Amino acid sequence: MVLKDIPASVRPREKLLAHGAAALADTELVALLLRTGTRGASVLQLAQQLLDGFGGLAGLLHGDTSRLRRIKGIGPAKLAEISAVIELARRAIGERLIERPALETLAQVKSYVQMHLGGHEHEVFGVLFLDGRHRLMCFDEMFRGTLTQTSVYPREIVKRAIELGAGAVILAHNHPSGEAEPSLADVHLTHRLRDVLAVIDVLVLDHIVVSRNVAISLAERGLM
Repeated sequence: MVLKDIPASVRPREKLLAHGAAALADTELVALLLRTGTRGASVLQLAQQLLDGFGGLAGLLHGDTSRLRRIKGIGPAKLAEISAVIELARRAIGERLIERPALETLAQVKSYVQMHLGGHEHEVFGVLFLDGRHRLMCFDEMFRGTLTQTSVYPREIVKRAIELGAGAVILAHNHPSGEAEPSLADVHLTHRLRDVLAVIDVLVLDHIVVSRNVAISLAERGLM
């Protein structure tokens, strides 16, 4: 079933035009992107399956788009459109972090990190490099590991910070297990990197640990 086969009164596009995008449920918004369903599943059913598979809209936006390839009914065209929407969201948040100090927009920093790291099926350690006014210069995924751990090399972070002329950094990594609670090892690593980077006058402002649906700031926890 395609969208044009759904009664006009409940068709997502017509509902959006009549009442605005905010009036649509998550399933309806995703259905607009998909446009068509599959044999045995309407477009709204496919949209719901997609949301269920990623744990909701936040999980979809923060997820690894490569996972979409494994979902029946998501071909190249649908994959391209969903990937484009996710990338637009990432860039929009990134632009805000370039314009304003990161510490003023911690909620956006968390969302930004989640959208980059939250959906990975292996552990990834990234660094947000900030200028002297704590605005985002770039975000680098620097180290990749296994399901449970990543080897982090301080010298590589120092080298990149010097190369960029960074004034501060925010550390970030994901927990693929789905449990974002910082470990004692995460705290010790944060303190080690803080001390190493202090030698070159680069501040470590925070360390964000994320899962697909949760982001935790060590600074907010008083663990810095």
